[in-house]
Amino acid sequence: MNTSATLSLPVTGMSCASCVKRVERLLGQVPGVSAVTVNLATEQADLSGQPSLQDLAQALRKGGYGLRERQWQLHITGMTCASCVGRIEKVLRKLPGVLEASVNLATETASVRALSNTDSDALIAAITQAGYGARLLDDGSEPAGEEPQSLWQSLQEGRLGLVLAVLLSLPLVLPMVGMLWGAHWMLNGWIQLVLATPVQFLMGARFYRKGWAALKAGSGTMDLLVALGTSAAYGLSVYELLRHGPMSMSLYFESAAVVITLVLLGKHLEARAKHRTTEAIRALRQLRPETARKRRADGSEQELPVAALMLGDRVVVRPGERIPVDGTVLEGASHVDESLITGESLPVPRGVGEAVIGGAVNGEGLLLLEVRALGAESTLSRIVRLVESAQAGKAPIQRLVDQVSAVFVPVVVAIAVLTLLAWGFSTGDWERALLHAVAVLVIACPCALGLATPAALMAGTGVAARRGLLIKDAEALELARKLQVVAFDKTGTLTEGHPRLLDLQASPLIDDTGLLRLAAILQQGSEHPLAKAVLASWQARPEGGGQVLPKPTDFRAVAGRGLEAMLENERLMLGSSRYMQELGVDLGALQDRAQALQSQGRTLSWLARRTEAAAAPELLGLLAFGDPIKPSSREAIAQLRRLGVRTVLLSGDNRGAAEAVGRELGLDEVHAEVLPEHKAQQVTALKAGGQCVAMVGDGINDAPALAAADVGLAMGSGTDVAMHAAGITLMRSDPRLVAEAIALSRRTVAKIRQNLFWAFAYNVVGIPLAALGLLSPVIAGAAMALSSVTVISNALLLQRWRPHE
Repeated sequence: MNTSATLSLPVTGMSCASCVKRVERLLGQVPGVSAVTVNLATEQADLSGQPSLQDLAQALRKGGYGLRERQWQLHITGMTCASCVGRIEKVLRKLPGVLEASVNLATETASVRALSNTDSDALIAAITQAGYGARLLDDGSEPAGEEPQSLWQSLQEGRLGLVLAVLLSLPLVLPMVGMLWGAHWMLNGWIQLVLATPVQFLMGARFYRKGWAALKAGSGTMDLLVALGTSAAYGLSVYELLRHGPMSMSLYFESAAVVITLVLLGKHLEARAKHRTTEAIRALRQLRPETARKRRADGSEQELPVAALMLGDRVVVRPGERIPVDGTVLEGASHVDESLITGESLPVPRGVGEAVIGGAVNGEGLLLLEVRALGAESTLSRIVRLVESAQAGKAPIQRLVDQVSAVFVPVVVAIAVLTLLAWGFSTGDWERALLHAVAVLVIACPCALGLATPAALMAGTGVAARRGLLIKDAEALELARKLQVVAFDKTGTLTEGHPRLLDLQASPLIDDTGLLRLAAILQQGSEHPLAKAVLASWQARPEGGGQVLPKPTDFRAVAGRGLEAMLENERLMLGSSRYMQELGVDLGALQDRAQALQSQGRTLSWLARRTEAAAAPELLGLLAFGDPIKPSSREAIAQLRRLGVRTVLLSGDNRGAAEAVGRELGLDEVHAEVLPEHKAQQVTALKAGGQCVAMVGDGINDAPALAAADVGLAMGSGTDVAMHAAGITLMRSDPRLVAEAIALSRRTVAKIRQNLFWAFAYNVVGIPLAALGLLSPVIAGAAMALSSVTVISNALLLQRWRPHE
């Protein structure tokens, strides 16, 4: 909840003076608002008091207005555990104008939704004041941590510091190893002090700095636990050295130094493992060529940076080159490898008028493209943004982890204090008691807890991107595992989305080839979908491939019915049943066949001719059109059935066509003649029974239903509106990806649960053992480091997932 003495709101939707009064009235009724002034010219409302920003936004929405918002993406450095995440989120949410803040430990990013007049410098300043580093992420920049620039930074956080910590700690550990074989290699206490001090205060400075910042903010982090634990061991050792001399047997410098070294090693291994979880993003970024070959107006070619291109420019792509931009083919034909973008394993043919995606690899042909999208609007950039957004988001299961993390560190400190007091008073050996307390502090690191969910989500969304599944948000990925019902749109989703000539029946007066040829002659040059289907069918035949069709004369189109034209001495007529009846054509010979085709949902066209010798037009035959089912649709439905998911068809088509598709694919339920505005109602009705429902569609009319479903899945070949409304986008127009999304969701959530089990198990088992004195600080430090590596390594196993699993 955000509170402030004064607050300026950028309000949207105001158009006149009456709007000003209405907004003032709406905002004035919000609890905590003492005064409000609205300026129509600046579209801004100035408030005083201490209202909730969420209450203000809700009040405006009820009145038909809104707040102008902006999304900020920040790269955060210095986070070490789940407590750091909670602390940064708390700091950001307290800032005036911030509506929501979400921090991801695995990606080291923060997503902040704030009012448009919020200053990004204020966000960065707040994070910096909390003891962390922050910078804005521009489109295309990678959220990877930069290498330390100074020697001081390198010693504290870089690889150099880790190497030195290992070298200084080894002589302290060797005497402990020697004791296992009865050897006594005890180092002089002053030498131990010299070796341990740089590790404690130079390589370990980061723990003091961040731990102190957390303490000032009233929160606890892993850094605070490590700083407290190692300081206690180091301080006790200095006390014993000064009290009993350099040969004292009660020195624990090795515990302090080795714990810090192990924590640094664990963070290093963790960073390397996290680097692998972002391989999908880096692979997508590397698809962007730096230069393009532009064709000038005079026909010459010029190589220039992609950033210098403009919409409408013409770009030449040679065989074997990577396509630099999204474009439309103007000249040439080739096969294009889009596997890294869509997951399609085989190259796809592309010719004149067809779209190609920047980042794909051109095959054997020379292509001339017209640029249609650049920069942030390109398909590749949008894919990267979607994957990054999903990886930066939080799954609902993470909320439980956040709640646990908020109280974890204070509870651990309390347990450590109890351990110290219990051992001290019961045995009188306060040195031993302090070591047991140190072990509790060290093993109870919440790193693994903070990484458990985001590491699995990053790996899962990365695998999904390689398979052609774009996960828009983490919630969609988690919810997909629960799906019980999947509702499909028909056209373009389960079917090809454009009509084809599926059947033709000639009368005794002509054969099938002659019937198709005459229909093609009549429909030359027409842009009607049925005409294109006829011409495509004719050209696919051996007789039609190289034959030039004669041009008819006296062409006449009859609106809503058909067309007619003269060919030699005959008048040909092509059209609907109603048109044939008006012309007096006897359809009786083919009426039974026509009724059978209509029952399958086919659209019929009839061809007739009139000659001078005939008293009435003669029937030549009928042509049946339909939207063919995709070859992969049957397998997709079978896969969903094996997953225990019920399938439903929601189609605006006539009942015959819809039920024919339902019968052929074996769908569980068919709803035909559903208007676009009623599709969302059907989805809501399916959800009313308590079932988790997904909607799969590709058109603008599917967007409300996609948004109404628990999980919306949009075909990548569909409209942008559908893709924005959906939580998951299928980059290939292959309905089998729906089953893949569900299967991958189930595997990802299983990994999250496994990770949470290991994260909690380390603490549930380790803390009692440490409190009972069964773990030394060194072993505790090793276990703590191992917990983080275990969690990330387990998440990386997702990269081996294959659809058949």
